[in-house]
Amino acid sequence: MWGGRFAAQPADAMQAINASIDVDKRLWREDIEGSKAHADMLAARGIITPEDNQAIQAGLDQIAAEIASGVFPFSAALEDIHLNIEARLTERIGEPGKRLHTARSRNDQVATDFKLWVMRASRETGDGLRILQKSLLRQAEAHVDWVMPGFTHLQTAQPITLGHHLLAYVAMMERDRVRLIGAALEAAWECPLGSAALAGTSYPIDRDSTANALGFHAPSANSLDAVGSRDFALAALANLSIAATHLSRLAEELVLWTSPQFGFATLSDGWSTGSSIMPQKRNPDAAELIRAKAARIGADFAALNSIVQKLPLAYAKDLQEDKALTFNAFDAFSLSLTAMTGMIETIRFNRAPMRDAAARGYSTATDLADWLVRELKTPFREAHEITGRIVRRAEQLGVAELAQMPLGELQAVDGRISEAARTLLAVEKSVESRDSYGGTAPQRVREQIERWREMFK
Repeated sequence: MWGGRFAAQPADAMQAINASIDVDKRLWREDIEGSKAHADMLAARGIITPEDNQAIQAGLDQIAAEIASGVFPFSAALEDIHLNIEARLTERIGEPGKRLHTARSRNDQVATDFKLWVMRASRETGDGLRILQKSLLRQAEAHVDWVMPGFTHLQTAQPITLGHHLLAYVAMMERDRVRLIGAALEAAWECPLGSAALAGTSYPIDRDSTANALGFHAPSANSLDAVGSRDFALAALANLSIAATHLSRLAEELVLWTSPQFGFATLSDGWSTGSSIMPQKRNPDAAELIRAKAARIGADFAALNSIVQKLPLAYAKDLQEDKALTFNAFDAFSLSLTAMTGMIETIRFNRAPMRDAAARGYSTATDLADWLVRELKTPFREAHEITGRIVRRAEQLGVAELAQMPLGELQAVDGRISEAARTLLAVEKSVESRDSYGGTAPQRVREQIERWREMFK
């Protein structure tokens, strides 16, 4: 493509490090879409003839069919998807194919293609998150009043409902969806096509028409920024990394919950693995791999950020690495999302172990303190101290739950405590009492489930 300037072929190692076709051939749809819009614009402005445009459009359609069917002859010698398609077009239609590259550069071409891909991938990822949210919502509705321990510092804190716990992830993933859709909208704002190499072009092009044809809001206002910036990809990867972190947190809880030490849940055979030596094992490998992939997705973002942060304007070949990192991150997230959805849809929760664990660790101590404040008008700090003494006495007696403490022992610490207070210390009573908006009470959880269902419509 630049034989006029160079008399010799590139070294083999140069060819190997310079070629990107094995990675960026995934942009073929976007490249053809952008080329078709560009050719239409060139013809509308009289830069190429209608006959040339007609040949270009037909040739690009034929190339799209070749690639889709798997018979397209990709060549590393042609470096990237742009030159591969252009060379094949010229081979098919002759001279008109050589005119397609008028008034553009591979710099604005790749920026446009890459933006289109990120827009599409971000929207599709948001759709995948919605599927997982719906699976979580179904499980929350099926277990709306199942009691489990709520943790802080991974220590038993207060009883909560399983439905409430699962809805926390529905809420997290809604924010993830909003961020990813925002990344798609950000990428869609300005179209780089027409910025050429870095300075624009002297041809009388119509950048508004190509921007509109490709789904952008407007043409980019600065040609240097258009070809030299990758903040749209950085935004997408940053948002994807946050979403992967949320998947990883849920995966970690599945690992804990399905261990014999917790016994809260059992993964289906389809989402478990065994051991080569220990026949009793049921390993949560999919959940563990989701944790690892979240780390890799974060590393992809960090790597791209490191590449971009040292570059002067405008384009530099370093940016060729942006696509491999971005593709890898979206692929890893997509696989993680599929695995997590499969696990959530088929997991079986175990009610009795969850309830038993919720009652241990004196999880209803706060309920007793609240009763002292509410019924006896005891200052909270004093109520806190009284309840702490009762917990210490329960430990001395070996009583596992405050609800099992003899009334006489409670009154030995504070004679005002009545049987009515002791009955409130059951974990079921505790969760029923947490009925503030957004709380764990089953009625509030049912309200939130209905809210999410309406939102999903």
